[in-house]
Amino acid sequence: MIYIDDFAKIEIKIGTVLNAEEVLGADKLLKLLVDLGEEKPRQILSGIKEWYKPEKLVGKQFVFVTNLEPRVMMGLESNGMIMCADGNPSTGSGQGKPIPLKPSVKVPPGSKIR
Repeated sequence: MIYIDDFAKIEIKIGTVLNAEEVLGADKLLKLLVDLGEEKPRQILSGIKEWYKPEKLVGKQFVFVTNLEPRVMMGLESNGMIMCADGNPSTGSGQGKPIPLKPSVKVPPGSKIR
């Protein structure tokens, strides 16, 4: 259990994927360039390569956590996290295909989730 004050610290926004590509040498990572309504797009890495082709993500909107501490993976800095649901946990590993969360209608990049 957490307090509402703890939850309120999490910044969740809608972002539009401007570019997506595989990370060279990585089995799981995709590098996303995301418009979050800020001065410049953010680079966000995600371990969804097994399930999604980069070109299928471009132009789509998803939900992102935007105030996480930056993390370096495969020599690249990630400045956020795409939010996904577990699509089918009965695959034996306890985790299924991640399903990125997205708005039901297009909204301005940077719209806050509240």
